[in-house]
Amino acid sequence: MSELVLGPLLRHVDGSAATVWVETSEPCTVRVRAGDASSEESTFTVHGHHYALVDVAIDGPVAYEVDLDDRRVWPGNDGMPPSVIHPVTGLNRLIFGSCRTSVPHEEPYVRTHGPDVLRAYGLRLMESPDDRPDLILLLGDQVYADELTPDMKDFIAGRRSEGPQEVVDFEEYAELYRQAWSDPAVRWLLSTVPTLMIFDDHDVRDDWNTSSAWREQMAQVPWWHRRIVSALGSYYVYQHLGNIPPAEREADPVLAALRAGAGEETLDEFARRADEDPDSVRWSYHRDLGDTRLVMLDSRSARTLEPGRRRMIDAEEWGWFEKLATGDLGHLVIGSSLPVLLPSGIHHVEGWNEAVCDGIWGRRAARWGERVRQFLDLEHWGAFRRSFEDLARVLVEVASGERGRPPATVLLLSGDVHYSYMASVRRKGGGRIHQIVCSPIRNPLSRSLRFANIVASFGLAGLLGGLLARAGGLPRPSLRWRISKGPWFPNMMTAVDFAPGEAVVTWFTDTGDLDTVTVRPEPPAAPR
Repeated sequence: MSELVLGPLLRHVDGSAATVWVETSEPCTVRVRAGDASSEESTFTVHGHHYALVDVAIDGPVAYEVDLDDRRVWPGNDGMPPSVIHPVTGLNRLIFGSCRTSVPHEEPYVRTHGPDVLRAYGLRLMESPDDRPDLILLLGDQVYADELTPDMKDFIAGRRSEGPQEVVDFEEYAELYRQAWSDPAVRWLLSTVPTLMIFDDHDVRDDWNTSSAWREQMAQVPWWHRRIVSALGSYYVYQHLGNIPPAEREADPVLAALRAGAGEETLDEFARRADEDPDSVRWSYHRDLGDTRLVMLDSRSARTLEPGRRRMIDAEEWGWFEKLATGDLGHLVIGSSLPVLLPSGIHHVEGWNEAVCDGIWGRRAARWGERVRQFLDLEHWGAFRRSFEDLARVLVEVASGERGRPPATVLLLSGDVHYSYMASVRRKGGGRIHQIVCSPIRNPLSRSLRFANIVASFGLAGLLGGLLARAGGLPRPSLRWRISKGPWFPNMMTAVDFAPGEAVVTWFTDTGDLDTVTVRPEPPAAPR
């Protein structure tokens, strides 16, 4: 008798249909009942695990149930509220964040890791369902494959006595996701609010694709090939499939092969090819939600890493993005796991380091620069200066009306850095372009690391960054920006409420709102 292992997760939702994702303990038929509508799919199997995505019609808010082989398994008997699907025809409110560990919600973990704000938000929504957002964005490090919880260490110890204290194969990744999404409040939240996701490095491994030198080093590690194939294969099943619209998903040859019984061979070959030839797959995607366009960028796998030709996003994917980065929208929202606009001093340091790694001071300095790049995680958009300048140009063109009527806001949503802030572009007549960072959901820096980040990012780097950039012969960035809110270091998430002509941004913790700001275009200057 099949049981529900994980889910249901509510993924893609529009005005007429919703996608429900599940993992089950045995092969079975999964049926989703939403009011008078019902739809079913047979599970497909990968490495002994069984999954289904079921698309069900909706015509208004409706509670739904999940049956496995005609036996109801969701909702359970745990006293949770019903899981309700709300049609999404526009974007009024989204919630986002990144970087969430899955340690227990008790001492000593509450003291070391703080509260789980995703869990707290689920409990809050149970009490105030009218505050339901249209969408939750999870911007990377949904799981930590290289920083194991005690439960994951126990699981791995029960399987093998050798190898790294890290996740290595698909079975271990499946357990990692199960532990991340099984808390009752989190499980209910993910069952009733649509989610979109994108990976960052810890979903695979710290510093993933920092540089070509990093890839060469990892290629020498005996277990790495199995790790990267399992990481990308499990990401495809657990995260990516739910990101894409049903029509695009149904045309996916990998999913078709899995449903036809090809199993792990097809998925492993796809994942191997995705790592070796990033052009073979596009993990980035977009959604048009009313007059708001959301573009989610893969800033990890799609990189070009050859020194002297580094790009955050390869040429083919960049062309795809440029076609979507237009005006004639109410709001343009760009999700990237890595911040585009860092504190300016750090941005300059990253640009200088890229120039050193590319050989501006010779081969010996380049080798030293590579060690610094990896040690200090100098791998954000500022460390891929050509991509930064290309993106800056597009943002300005959109905000200034060169690509159609300018949106009220152009918002960059990111995480990764384990502190939260807003950076605003300084541009006469602007006020449209803002970087909003929210990190972590649950993985705070220690007090000493918080102090080190403040000194490095907002103090020392601010003094040295410009000097280093000039010493490296770098031109000034084409954008100028300032940190207009923050930084804050607690575990938190962020809400963005969209309205005609403006967006309201609210950072919140487990106990309540931390700060709120309204962003809107600056009025034109009065004639003299």
